Amino acid sequence: MLDQNTREEITALIKREVIPAIGCTEPVAVALAVAKAAETLGEPASRIEVALSGNILKNAMGVGIPGTGMIGLPIAIALGAIVGKSEYGLEVLRDVDDDAVARGKAMIADGAISVSHAPDAPDKLFISAVVSDVSGEHTAKAVICGGHTHFVDIEKDGEVLLHEDVVADSTGQHEDVSLTLETVWRYAVESPLEELMFIKEAERLNRAAAECALKGTGFGHKVGRIIATAGKSLYGNTPASHMLAMTAGACDARMAGEPVAVMSNSGSGNQGITITLPVVTYAEEINATEEQTVRALALAHLTSIYIKQSLGRLSALCGCVVAATGASIALTYLMGGDYQHGTYAVKNMVATLTGMICDGAKPACALKIMSGVNTALVSALMAMNDECVSSAEGIVDDDVDATVHNLTAIGREAMNETDLMVLRIMSK
Repeated sequence: MLDQNTREEITALIKREVIPAIGCTEPVAVALAVAKAAETLGEPASRIEVALSGNILKNAMGVGIPGTGMIGLPIAIALGAIVGKSEYGLEVLRDVDDDAVARGKAMIADGAISVSHAPDAPDKLFISAVVSDVSGEHTAKAVICGGHTHFVDIEKDGEVLLHEDVVADSTGQHEDVSLTLETVWRYAVESPLEELMFIKEAERLNRAAAECALKGTGFGHKVGRIIATAGKSLYGNTPASHMLAMTAGACDARMAGEPVAVMSNSGSGNQGITITLPVVTYAEEINATEEQTVRALALAHLTSIYIKQSLGRLSALCGCVVAATGASIALTYLMGGDYQHGTYAVKNMVATLTGMICDGAKPACALKIMSGVNTALVSALMAMNDECVSSAEGIVDDDVDATVHNLTAIGREAMNETDLMVLRIMSK
C-alpha cells in the first residue's frame, strides 16, 4: 500500500481537480475573470475588454450559457460583470436570473463588450479581463492563466494587487504529485475505502445531469435521447446502450446551456461526465458493490488527471480521449481485471482514439463522447481477453507510461498547427 503521506497528497490533488461546474468551463472561466475584475473595480462596469488565447476562444464560441438560452462569449462576459461572484469558482454564474439576462443583453446591444484573440498568450489557457467604470477614469484587470480558476494578475487603476510569473505553456500543474499509472492503480485499489468516499459526489451530480437530459424531448442534438429511444432497435436494452445514452445525454444538457451542475475533471465538465457515467452505469448494471464503484471512480478520475499532467489542460486533442481512457481502465477493474489488464486497456485506447481533434465546445461534443465511451468498452473487453495492441503497432510502447507520454506529446506539441487551423476555420 502507498504510504499515508502519498495517499493524502493524491487525495488533495483529486479534490483540487474534481470540482463542480455549471456550464462549459471555458466561457465560465471567462465570466470568472470578468467577475473578479468587476469586484476589484468596486462599481458597475460600463465597458469590458477581454483578450483570450486561441484555445479559450475555440471552446467558447458555440456552447450554450446556462440560464440564458443564448450561445457564446458576450452574454457570459456580461453576466460575469452583472451577477458573477468569483467566490463561486466554476459556478460563478449560479445567480443568473431573467433580470440579469435582460441587463446582459442591453450591455451587448450598447457595444460595451469587446473580445479579442491574444495570439502571443503565454499559455493555451489564458484570459485577460479589463473593466472600466462609466467615466472611464477607473479600471480593473484580472488575468487567469494555466488553470480555469488560477488568477495570476489582479490590478486596479494600475496598482498591482496580485502578480505571479507565468511559465509559457507549462504542463506541470500537478508537479507536487508525481504519478505513474501503477501509482494511480495502487491508490484506487489499495487505499482505505473511507479515504475515497468523497468521489461519490461525482456520481450524484453527473447522474442527475444525465437523468435530466433523458426526460422529455432532450437537449442539443438529443444524442442520448435518440440512443435511449429510437436507437433501441439497433442498440437494444443493454448495458452498453445505457452507458452511451447516459453519458451522451449529460453532455447534451450541458452543451445546450441547461443550468445543471456537473462534476468536472481537470477543468472540464465534459471530461468529468465521460469519466464518471460509463463507470457508474456499468457498475449498476452488474450489481457492483459500493466499494467496487467507489474504487472504480477513483481509478477513472485519477487516470485522467495523470494523463493531463503531461498533456496540459487544453490542447488540439479532444478531451474525450483522455476521459474515456480513464473510464476504460475503470471498466477493466469492474470486469475483474488486474493492473496488467488495466495497462492493456490504456494501450488499446491510445491505439484507437489518438488524433481526435478538439474543434471547440458545442452540442456535437456528445457525438465525440459517445465514440469515446464505445471505444472504452471495446478496449476493456479486449484487455479482459488478454488482447493488447503491441509496441510494433503505431505509437504504443511496451511501457504503458511511455505510451501515455507518446499520446500527450502528440496532443501537446505535434498538433499545435492543427489547433491554429481549427481556429482559423472556426473564425471565418
